[in-house]
Amino acid sequence: MSIGTASVEAWSGKDRADENFPVGSALIRRDLRRHVHAFYAFARNADDIADSDQLAPAEKIARLDVMEAVLLGKRDEGSLSAARLRNSLAETAVTARHSSELLIAFRRDATKLRYANWEELYDYCRYSAMPVGRHVLDLHGEDQTTYPPSDALCTALQVLNHLQDGKVDLLRLDRCYIPQDLLARNGVAVGDLLGQSASAGLRRTFDALLDRVSALNAAAVDLPRRTRGRRLRLETAVIVGLSRRLCRRLRIEDPVHGRVKLHRSDVAASLFTALRFLP
Repeated sequence: MSIGTASVEAWSGKDRADENFPVGSALIRRDLRRHVHAFYAFARNADDIADSDQLAPAEKIARLDVMEAVLLGKRDEGSLSAARLRNSLAETAVTARHSSELLIAFRRDATKLRYANWEELYDYCRYSAMPVGRHVLDLHGEDQTTYPPSDALCTALQVLNHLQDGKVDLLRLDRCYIPQDLLARNGVAVGDLLGQSASAGLRRTFDALLDRVSALNAAAVDLPRRTRGRRLRLETAVIVGLSRRLCRRLRIEDPVHGRVKLHRSDVAASLFTALRFLP
């Protein structure tokens, strides 16, 4: 398309049901929910551009550049979600840095199809996941000492999502986030993700990544402990619980055979466990 005043946003088919965490749930303060939704809409639309199987890489990057230009006030038209978030940031005085950092990850998605090792994957999560938690924390006026456990939680959720969607990502976009050195160490190739079930080597690969996630989840427990806001403390505790439960499900279920999802019982159990963080 020729990028002028037309919207650059393109839905990939994903929605909130594809997320591993509640988006602007009832636990979030009522006065802040619309701001959380504005941030989510921006992130969702940018992610949809990056995940489109209809757009060429250069087109994806051009559209993401338009979103950033609207976000930063360098142009007025082209992205409704970016304009909405710009207004939200002006009203709340939250920095635009977190939103701009997300776009670094989505531009990377447009061209990068493989990740050599854990370090490369973690660096991707630095831009694709960590800014989400940081934005929400800043919106609530939390101290930056909450950043490290939030970064751990957001990275854990991102890696879990990569494991859930590994087969679909490879089929639709020829994209694989699972570190190549880890696959090679276990004697498997990227194409093994397209099988009917995980081989023994692929299962070892998944378990090695889940070991990383378990360590991140252990660090993430400090997030509700450090969060001052009572409702946000409960929200973060629930998400930590969901991350831990999804990690356990992925250890016993096969994401190659079918997408592993949380159940209502997982949500209920996470909420019950989270109540211990309330004073």
